[in-house]
Amino acid sequence: MVITLLTLVVTLTLADQLATRLGPQGVAGAPRSATPESSAAASVPAVSASPSATPDVSTHLVYATGDIGDCPHTVPAVAQLVRNRHALILAVGDIVYPSGQPSGFERCFDPVWGKLKARIRPVPGNHDYLTRDAAGYFAYFGAAAGDPSQGWYSFDIGSWHVVALNSMCQDVGGCRASSPQITWLEADLAAHPTGCTLAYWHHPRFTSGDGGSPRRTEPMWEALYAAGAEIVINGHDHDYERFAPLDPAGRLDPQRGMREFVVGTGGANLTRRVRVAPHSEIWTRDYHGLLELTLQPGRYHWRFVAAETQRVIDAGSGRCH
Repeated sequence: MVITLLTLVVTLTLADQLATRLGPQGVAGAPRSATPESSAAASVPAVSASPSATPDVSTHLVYATGDIGDCPHTVPAVAQLVRNRHALILAVGDIVYPSGQPSGFERCFDPVWGKLKARIRPVPGNHDYLTRDAAGYFAYFGAAAGDPSQGWYSFDIGSWHVVALNSMCQDVGGCRASSPQITWLEADLAAHPTGCTLAYWHHPRFTSGDGGSPRRTEPMWEALYAAGAEIVINGHDHDYERFAPLDPAGRLDPQRGMREFVVGTGGANLTRRVRVAPHSEIWTRDYHGLLELTLQPGRYHWRFVAAETQRVIDAGSGRCH
């Protein structure tokens, strides 16, 4: 009996030591992403989208999604992902379908997102402007949406400068280099020479989706690129897509290029891909969800979280220029 008990103790001790070395996944060490700075969905383990840790006051979480309120198809699970997290939400246009009417904000958006309204920093989309002058959009968000004749504004999040732009160019005096918006943008960037800059608006300059790639936003890219910006976030196409760092002409530029995310996954019906855009690194129309950004001095991390499963579909990191 003594020998049997001794054998059992030794066996359990060795098993505990082995489990400690291997960890909970049964492999030695943590999995590594495909590259130091980014990884595609295939190399991202499916993990729970639990709240990210905030190690210090210089780290800030930001969430982004667009194409949201679509009765009766608004997806409450997207809002639920951020309901208990104290962070700003960038709403990247087409807030209410089909036409941005005040009744749409009341019936299709507010019941799901209303409790988060104070944390939302919106930009308008083409469906919001189907109500004349986007009156429903500007009435609902008030001062948070900027001047109703413009729809652009900027603010800071920690060490990052954030610029909200209006890609409905025909309604705000155009988007040419000499237009009021681009003139304002260049002055704003010059007045905020921070180490890291993020910009967002509705229509993507580059996309594999069915919304096309409007050249009218190229002056926005040119001004931001000249100022050394890092990230552009758009909606319009109802999918999730991430691009490699690009210059305004869409050429690969690992040194100074901006990384574009398309996040039209806030609740409207998901749509198809019509092309494979150059330098697109990941595309999916399988999930509603949102982009989570962790902004730090000199760098950023991203995760795309699927609302239906609360799983991370894409993740990676980058450095500021």
